[in-house]
Amino acid sequence: MSGISAHVGRRIRLYRKMKNITIEVFAGMINKSKAAVSKYENGEISIDIETSKAYKVNIGAGLLSELGEQTAKVCEPGTAVIISDSTVWPLYGKIVETSLQSAGFSTLHFVFPAGESSKNIQTYTQILNFLAENHITRTDCLVALGGGVVGDLTGFAAACYLRGVRFVQVPTTVLAAVDSSVGGKTAIDLPAGKNLAGAFCQPSLVLCDTDTLNTLPEDIFRDGCAEVIKYGVLYDETLFSELLSSGMDFDRESVICRCVQWKRDVVMEDERDTGSRMKLNLGHTIGHGVEAKSDFSVSHGQAVSIGMAIAARAAAKLGLCSEICCEQIQKILQTFRLPVRTSYSAEDLYNYTLSDKKRAGGEIHLIIPRRIGLCDIIPTPIDHLKSFIQAGL
Repeated sequence: MSGISAHVGRRIRLYRKMKNITIEVFAGMINKSKAAVSKYENGEISIDIETSKAYKVNIGAGLLSELGEQTAKVCEPGTAVIISDSTVWPLYGKIVETSLQSAGFSTLHFVFPAGESSKNIQTYTQILNFLAENHITRTDCLVALGGGVVGDLTGFAAACYLRGVRFVQVPTTVLAAVDSSVGGKTAIDLPAGKNLAGAFCQPSLVLCDTDTLNTLPEDIFRDGCAEVIKYGVLYDETLFSELLSSGMDFDRESVICRCVQWKRDVVMEDERDTGSRMKLNLGHTIGHGVEAKSDFSVSHGQAVSIGMAIAARAAAKLGLCSEICCEQIQKILQTFRLPVRTSYSAEDLYNYTLSDKKRAGGEIHLIIPRRIGLCDIIPTPIDHLKSFIQAGL
C-alpha cells in the first residue's frame, strides 16, 4: 500500500508545480465556451463544438419533429438510415421518419435488440452489410436514434463504412445526452472488455429532445445520473451541491446543458483522449471491469457508480483525498439510489482492467478525486493497481 501512496504523492507534487499553467489555459477555455452557446425564442439551446469537425448540440423539448429540417442543414437530402433498438424504435421511429421525409430524405431503418449485449461485432457487421446491400453512399447519412449503445454502434459504422459517412446523434437517454453523444468516441465491446474496438468519429449534428426522457424507465434514467454526478465530482462543485439537494428532480434541460458544456470544453482541448480528456473516465476503469465481469448484467451507470465509489474510498485510505470528500461522493450516489459496492474481488477486477484503454505500457492512468470539483490524472504502475482496487473495496 505504501508503494502506490508514495508514487501517487510524487506525481501530485509534480503536477502542483504546474498548476498556474493549467489554470491559465482553462480560463481561456471557459471564455471561449461562453461565446459558443445560444438560446433561441423557442427555448432551444445550441452549443457549438469546434473540434476537427465543427457541429452543434441542440437541446430542448419537442425537437424530434425538427430533426429533418436540422439534418438538411448539415447533410444534403438523400437517404437517411435510421439505426435504433427494439425499445426506442416503437416509441419514436415514426416521428423521426416523418420529419426526415418531410425535409426531402428517403429513409431506411435498421433495428437491433436493445441492450449492451448487442454492442458486439455481430451487430456491427449486420449494420455494415445492411448499408452495403442498400447501396448507401457517402452523400447519404446515418441517424443514431437511441441511447449510448445505439450511438456507439452507429458512429463506428459511420467511421468505417466507405471509409467514412456522415451521421447524426439523436440521444434518448440521460447517459447519451450528457456524455456519449458528444465528443466522437465510438466503439463496440469485445469478449476481452468494453469499447476495445472503435474509432474517433465526430457527428454532423447532435439533437437532444428532452421530451424523450419522459418515457425512460426509472432505472435507466438513474443510470444516466451516474454520468451527471461524474461531472460534478470532476469539475463543478455547484452542480454537485445542486444534485445532492434535488436528487432526481433536477432541472433536466439546465443540467444536460451544463454537462455538455463541460464535455465540449474538454473535447476541444483534447479531442483524441491523450491528456485532460482522460478525466472523463472517472469511475470507468474499475467500472468497466465490473460490467465485463458481470457479463454486462450490471448496467454501465451502476458500474460507473461503483467505480467512482471504489476510487474515492481508495483515495481516502491512501491519503489522497479527505474522508469528507469520500463520504460526499458515496452520499450523492446513494441519494440517487446507485450502488457503491461490488461482490467482485480485487483480483477479478484487476484482470479486466489490464485491457483498459488508459493503460500505457507498464502504467495505467487512474482518475483520483482530490476534492469535489477537482480530480487528478495519476499514471500508476500496473503492479500497484490491484492494491489500489483492494483499498477501495
